[in-house]
Amino acid sequence: MSRFWKTDPSAWLVLVCSGVIVGFILLPLLQMAAEPSIATMVETAKDKDVVRAIALSLWTAAVSAAIALVLGTPFAYLLSRRAFPGKKLLESVVDLPIMIPHPVIGIALLGIAGRNHWVGQILSELGIRLMGTAAGIVAVMTFVGLPFYVNTVKTGFDAVPIRIENVSRSLGASAGATFFRVTFPLAWRSMVVGMIMCMARAISEFGAIVIIAYHPMVAPVMIYERFTAYGLKYSQPVAVWLIAVCLALFLLLRLFSMKKGPAA
Repeated sequence: MSRFWKTDPSAWLVLVCSGVIVGFILLPLLQMAAEPSIATMVETAKDKDVVRAIALSLWTAAVSAAIALVLGTPFAYLLSRRAFPGKKLLESVVDLPIMIPHPVIGIALLGIAGRNHWVGQILSELGIRLMGTAAGIVAVMTFVGLPFYVNTVKTGFDAVPIRIENVSRSLGASAGATFFRVTFPLAWRSMVVGMIMCMARAISEFGAIVIIAYHPMVAPVMIYERFTAYGLKYSQPVAVWLIAVCLALFLLLRLFSMKKGPAA
């Protein structure tokens, strides 16, 4: 490794660029985390509104990840295993939520949730209301998180050799049995990582949620409200706690998704 730095002039360019990127990401976060005092952080942790907002963000994001797991897994498997006309177009449609401006997502969901739309009429008959409800928050989070889950799980399915599935089918196993006995044990880690990605994207959503449901208030909306009303001093502690809770959650999930060894 030391010879690489001595003999290759481009190595220093790599080092500088890497340092700039890491510093660009870490410096603002470290500065924000260092600003609030310990007393302020403790006081914020005791604030029932803050606890309620963070808890709402976490459980709605978890629900959206569960929905992505149930609906997105068969879809990802289809995209991984089947070739059909329009597949590239369908894959592009999956990626649309990544590119669409966030407020547009909220406006689009409200458009189909109204009573003048047949979807809205069905939701109304079922007693489901999106505007100003946790259901609306989950709908937004699922919308923005699905591409991350589907793409991650599709990559996981692509890594599973089709010949193994063909052998299972040739031995008389059904398609469902083959999936749960062969494909799932080899690709489950990609599902866990996909749920992590989905939750991470869901928890960070603000622009669409603030249109669909300003109340009940999720953590990003609370941070925005406190910043606009009181400034950095009152918004930073909430942001630090949200980062800490999410980091702990994601580290825990990463531990579950780590490979145990060569046989894993």
